[in-house]
Amino acid sequence: MADVEWQRLKAQEVRALAEANAVVILPIASIEQHGPHLPTMTDTRLGHEIAVRAARKAYPKRPVVVTPVVWSGLSEHHMPFGGTLTVSHATFRALVGDLVAALVRQGFRDILISNSHGGNMIAMQQICDELAVDCGATLVGTTYVTEAGEDLSRHLEDQKGVMHACEAETSMMMVCEPALVDTSDLAGLAQGMDGGRFLAAGKASYRWRPFAAITANGVAGNPARSTAAKGEAMLEAGAEALAALIVNPETWAAPADLRGAGTGGVDFRRG
Repeated sequence: MADVEWQRLKAQEVRALAEANAVVILPIASIEQHGPHLPTMTDTRLGHEIAVRAARKAYPKRPVVVTPVVWSGLSEHHMPFGGTLTVSHATFRALVGDLVAALVRQGFRDILISNSHGGNMIAMQQICDELAVDCGATLVGTTYVTEAGEDLSRHLEDQKGVMHACEAETSMMMVCEPALVDTSDLAGLAQGMDGGRFLAAGKASYRWRPFAAITANGVAGNPARSTAAKGEAMLEAGAEALAALIVNPETWAAPADLRGAGTGGVDFRRG
């Protein structure tokens, strides 16, 4: 099995991957509180696990390399509970932008920014918008939870989807880091089951709120239903979804240019 983790490879092996037109997975995540029962590295650990599994699944069809996880994410909303490290939007965007530039300078042209923290989603899309025109690579931003969709959430009993320190994340951490999951009182931790309205106002409007607005203990969801078997199924669902995204040629296809000769007698200036 090919080694897909950047930090385990030698420089010439990374150069060879660039020459082979490998896809780079750049995982972005967070270090933040995950209730009384999960470690602060939960998003980072799960993001790494799913990225590596996806790379190994995709590799027979397209070479893939996974960079170390960018753990410094946007977690201001979790600060009231402690245990959280957060950066500003400007710092986050600068860091991801610099890493993309470093990848492009080495010859990589297809980059998947793979997110495992909800607070990063909007910024990730903005980063792709800002960099795509001039960076020299195709950038795709994804969050495994939404890309896997029903294939992941169908394994849950008490939730419609992944929330926070919940049935889903607890189950997956039971696979990845079982010794760090405190199972002594999972039944008493359920909070914020209506987390879908956490940042909502009106019919379809956005309003920022700290996480303490929906939970007393930092949990959103019900970890009591968590099992390692569910966790393995969900990790596989997330990895399968990312692997399918990577190997689909349409993901990396150049955009069509449907402009004609011009309008009103004036030619379009093609650049």
